Amino acid sequence: MSEPSKFPSRLAWWRGRRGLSQLQLAMTAACSQRHISFLELGRTKPSREMVLRLSAAMGLPLRQSNELLLAAGYAPVWTESDLGEAALAPIRAALDYILAQQEPFPAVVVDRRWNLLRANKGAVAMVEFLVGPVAPGTAINLADALVAPDTLRPYLANWSDVVRYFIRSVEADAAADATPETAALLERLLGYRDVRATVSQAPPAAAEGPILPMHFQKGRVRLSLFTAIATLGTPQDVTLQELRIESFFPMDEETRQTFRKWAGSDG
Repeated sequence: MSEPSKFPSRLAWWRGRRGLSQLQLAMTAACSQRHISFLELGRTKPSREMVLRLSAAMGLPLRQSNELLLAAGYAPVWTESDLGEAALAPIRAALDYILAQQEPFPAVVVDRRWNLLRANKGAVAMVEFLVGPVAPGTAINLADALVAPDTLRPYLANWSDVVRYFIRSVEADAAADATPETAALLERLLGYRDVRATVSQAPPAAAEGPILPMHFQKGRVRLSLFTAIATLGTPQDVTLQELRIESFFPMDEETRQTFRKWAGSDG
């Protein structure tokens, strides 16, 4: 099958996945329903600009927008750079600045599938306290570390609540990008012991507070943390769009003082 012949089926597939009728998509993309129908039937070849307009109307990530362009017979528009490339030096500097500003509390940079790319000293200190030193260069997936039975789970007192929420977020990612890689991550996480049963349980009827914290405990040390996840604004590169910065904040003074002690700081 030639690339352009794939476009009609891919457009119809994405439209269905987004739950849009032809009319709804046409209204959002500022074209006619008849034009959408002709595109899905293969009776009309889209222009490059129309493919980009449809991608935006369906909220496709940059990677999937590139794939739709290829299916229509056009070259990808959005670059996919290695984070170490010279052109991304200002981005790396910004990420390092954000991580440093979060000290002594943990902060990490991950890709869309939770592979660890960068971590500050606070994050390293917490991981080494909970599970021991990690050899330099070791590939770490934070999703696996959180969900698997033998890494963070033994120290996460409210593991069930946290994992139930986290799996829902991975399900949302899988629905949004529709890639085999994210689907595989979801299946791997669901395959860990007790995870499917935990996800199927109803959440507590009454929330304990305005945000779900993570309650770690090892020996006499207790850590209560909540997280904030940020992304880069207006990315025009696939790699940058898929970056996430997760910052951990203390919920109480005990946690705050523990991290300051580990950092050798009283401030």
